[in-house]
Amino acid sequence: MSRITLDAEELRRKLTSLEYHVCCEQGTEPPFRNEYWDNKRPGIYRCKCCQTPLFSGEDKFDSGTGWPSFTRPMEKGAVSARRDDSHGMIRTEVRCAKCGCHLGHLFPDGPAPTHERYCINSASLEFEERAES
Repeated sequence: MSRITLDAEELRRKLTSLEYHVCCEQGTEPPFRNEYWDNKRPGIYRCKCCQTPLFSGEDKFDSGTGWPSFTRPMEKGAVSARRDDSHGMIRTEVRCAKCGCHLGHLFPDGPAPTHERYCINSASLEFEERAES
């Protein structure tokens, strides 16, 4: 996936203050008080900043954490991962591979078959509902 650079001032105008904090300053949103944590509708979750398709509603599950959780990205290479040792923890940060938007973190405690949990902030996502087939 070819990488793009987004203008910070344009993002400040486009995003709410919470969305900017999460996407551009590696922030997080409150659990259980975010837009998609309990969304069960079929559809696609896109990057809030560049609209790249990232996760499918088919791969979403209730992790009990209060954030949207997915077993895998829609396509290999849609997200990138890197070591995050902030806040006195060692975690794996997840970003949009196209624009670098901070999405959340990856943990090794998800359900089969991947046993991975992509714990993603609603503020970094845009949901596109799809009719069930």
